[in-house]
Amino acid sequence: MILSFNDEEKQFLAEVRRFVDDEVFPCTRAWEEDTFPADIWKRCAALGITSCILSREFGGRGYSCATYAEMCRIIAHGDPALSMNVAAINALCVAHFEHFANDEQRAKYLPGILSGDIPLAWGLTEPEAGSDARRVQTRATPVDDKPGYFHLNGEKMFITNGGFAKLFIIIARLSDTDLSAFLMEKDQPGFVDMGRIPTVGVKASYTQRFRMENALGWHTPGTFEEVIGLLYRGRVGIAGMAVGIAEKALELGIEYSKQREQFGRQLAQMQSVQNMIAESATEVEAARLLVHHAAWLHDQERPIVKEASYAKLFASETAREVTNRMLQIHGGRGMTTEHLIEKLWRDAKLTEIGEGASEIQKLVIAKQLLK
Repeated sequence: MILSFNDEEKQFLAEVRRFVDDEVFPCTRAWEEDTFPADIWKRCAALGITSCILSREFGGRGYSCATYAEMCRIIAHGDPALSMNVAAINALCVAHFEHFANDEQRAKYLPGILSGDIPLAWGLTEPEAGSDARRVQTRATPVDDKPGYFHLNGEKMFITNGGFAKLFIIIARLSDTDLSAFLMEKDQPGFVDMGRIPTVGVKASYTQRFRMENALGWHTPGTFEEVIGLLYRGRVGIAGMAVGIAEKALELGIEYSKQREQFGRQLAQMQSVQNMIAESATEVEAARLLVHHAAWLHDQERPIVKEASYAKLFASETAREVTNRMLQIHGGRGMTTEHLIEKLWRDAKLTEIGEGASEIQKLVIAKQLLK
């Protein structure tokens, strides 16, 4: 495996780093108090962040999966919530338009998506359908006088970027056995906002709950299995996010250990602290390599079902363990908002749940190995 980026991708990643350093990281605490600024998706769109993996044929950047994962990692250094949203928008929403939308749907929506005027969200999770995606109860019934259009009835929750989204990709049930995906505009009478869901971590993400009452949905071709298959690349993005969180936490822990003195010496001189740093650095490096490997395989057009789960499982648990150790190094101060480590500690938990909980990743891995 040789991971490499072409000159354009290198320039793009350098621009993302500048954006994170100048416009994201300085705002991460303020955003957590409320949410992202209203123009965030236009700013991201202008840099190509929200069309990173969309093929050039449809107006996107057409970058590699490796570039996408690296972008998510870099953004997580500045704000994990933004990284999570960017990961989902690329891998689940924009990719859906590339693979499943028809020409008419692309012509109507892609210009606004590419400009950032139409923020997106993916609507799968429901009150009774989380890890068990096939339990989706939202129903789609054909509209008699509008071929291709369906009335959607049901409820969605834990929808990432739902508060900003103007267009949703909704997973709904066509029958007792068949599910598919639909494009649903928020600005319609059938959309009922049930409010924002406050979360412990990644608080800036406007996570929403809503109900659909005969909401109009435009069917996109593609079976449930095909649509859900987008999750595999999405898991690589969340794994990249997890690595970014762990890297930032490790950086903060090392910095603090060199500044803080106890018992007449720096924390960095204590073997127990050195052990925590060494273990964390090793895990971060291993997680990074697993992410690189899954992304590289995808770019080689090879299956990544198992490898995406390897990456997400290990990287998310690394983010949990590393943030916990680095908070321990900070001691009591780590439990206060004076230090960023407590925020990373909270943000890391999402990576073990979103895009398939760790338990689901283990099931996927076992199933692949026991074929």
